[in-house]
Amino acid sequence: MDPDRRHGDTADLLLPLWRALVVFRVITFGFACFGVWTRWDGIHRPSGAVLQLAVMGVWTVIASIGYSRHWGRRNTRLAVADLVVTVGCMYATLFAQPLLDIRAGASVLTSVWAAGPVIALAISRGRDGGLVGAITVSLALLSLRGVENVSKILSNVQLLLVAGLVVGYAATAMRRANVRLREAIAAESATAERLRLSRSIHDGVLQVLAQVQRRGTAIGGEAVELAALAAEQEVALRSLMASRPVPELRGQVDLCSALLPLATTRVDVVVPAGPVVLPVGVVNELVAAVKEALTNVTKHAGPDARSWVVVEDLGADVVVSVRDDGAGTTPDRLDAARADGHLGVSQSIRGRITDLGGSVTVRTAPGEGTEWEMTVTRS
Repeated sequence: MDPDRRHGDTADLLLPLWRALVVFRVITFGFACFGVWTRWDGIHRPSGAVLQLAVMGVWTVIASIGYSRHWGRRNTRLAVADLVVTVGCMYATLFAQPLLDIRAGASVLTSVWAAGPVIALAISRGRDGGLVGAITVSLALLSLRGVENVSKILSNVQLLLVAGLVVGYAATAMRRANVRLREAIAAESATAERLRLSRSIHDGVLQVLAQVQRRGTAIGGEAVELAALAAEQEVALRSLMASRPVPELRGQVDLCSALLPLATTRVDVVVPAGPVVLPVGVVNELVAAVKEALTNVTKHAGPDARSWVVVEDLGADVVVSVRDDGAGTTPDRLDAARADGHLGVSQSIRGRITDLGGSVTVRTAPGEGTEWEMTVTRS
């Protein structure tokens, strides 16, 4: 799925939280205005309080418009800007009240309005964002109140931390739920499409191939070769139909689904019951290396050689083995072929796996076939 579209889906999911934040911003600005009105006679410089409220009001409008829009990642930048402006407004209380009065008990005029960027960062960046916002606002409040008044602001700090954590966890949970829902929908769609194609192939192509195989074998001669080709294509189609439809999710795919279509009348593919999920690039390189190994079997192991591709999921490591029962060779001959410029082994197999940080082991002997064992480590 396109990353921009995926991010847009998440932004749509979190839109109600942003709108709730807008309501919170507006209501708490009203609380701040009401607080100034009720404490008007105790404010040292009323003009400074009015100027501070004006700045808070303008920023409330700007932030509300920004949070209400479908801005996606830009909401993170807006939340950071909101945090900077909010802290600045907290310190702007000094234009209305001297620092000594604030430390003696006078209120910081921003009041609960200062919790806005904490919630915004929690929605945008999850738990960590909420904690950063809560700590920043708490430190600003502590610097205004003074260390000697820590006990008096402890409840405010606790509320900020709880708000950041709870909203952050809620936003993260919504994002994860959205990802799981999209994965389930994608898997269901892939399964339905695979079943539809399977019915069509079974009703048409497979029946024709089976009929060609039977008649070609009965007639003999050149038709036998045609029958063999039909049988091979029938096996390939059945393998494709039987492969597990696991779509690409967050840059990862199922290795088994990519290898199962390689099965033919002379190639058996054995995979675990469950998916072996790896990054797309790793899967592509492994499949290319397996194809090169199978090509070597066709060229060098003899016309009647059979091959087996086996996938083992060992947790931290994934092992893919390609074994044949052909003529085999000696390790010295493999080294000599590489030295003579035959790069199929050194680049297409060893080079690919080495670039992935993995390892390749070859076991071969005359008359005993060849086995390639490719190991890659999950990062």
